[in-house]
Amino acid sequence: MAPVLPQNAFAGIDLACRRGERIVFEHLNFGLPPGSALLLTGRNGSGKSSLLRVMAGLTPPLSGTLAWDGAVIYDDPAAHRARLAFVGHADALKPVLTVAESVAFWAGMRVEIGGGVAAALDRFGLGALAATPCRLLSAGQRRRVSLARLVASPAPLWLLDEPFTSLDSEAAAELLDAIASHRADGGRVVLSTHAPLELAGGATLSLADFAARTPADIFA
Repeated sequence: MAPVLPQNAFAGIDLACRRGERIVFEHLNFGLPPGSALLLTGRNGSGKSSLLRVMAGLTPPLSGTLAWDGAVIYDDPAAHRARLAFVGHADALKPVLTVAESVAFWAGMRVEIGGGVAAALDRFGLGALAATPCRLLSAGQRRRVSLARLVASPAPLWLLDEPFTSLDSEAAAELLDAIASHRADGGRVVLSTHAPLELAGGATLSLADFAARTPADIFA
């Protein structure tokens, strides 16, 4: 019997994921209506990054269904890619491009280049570094450039893998403010975290609750 798909949510239904010979999670369900946020928690290796890749359509689930507003994402993977922004552990910046050029590159894939790039740089305190090649940036500055593209290149769904890594307190506050603004406009956010974090009205999903339970599960 086909699962019932929520009509107004980004949803995962009975998801399972295998990494190598190990099932990292199974029987996992979630639902994100517009304006919602989901925090992924769990120890290293619990499957937070794997789940984000499944949500992005980069890794097919071992089983289960992923849907957007009632439609299975695998029926139109290009449409799903167009609606999401994924920020992973790697900042994916070309060393020879400047800060402004890097953000403009990502923005140009979705919107006509205009004042959005400058506004995004200013939001993350990067205006003074606009002409600086990315190879000269610190780890925290590189992370801020990666996050600035979220603002410069709007997408309904943000998937963020440990986005607070390398950020100082000021930059972390800027990211929280950007997340709040995104949600206020109806955007949806999923992020993984090791540190304690609270997002107003956000839900928490612990990957430890969905781990494979027996050796038979792992080597099936």
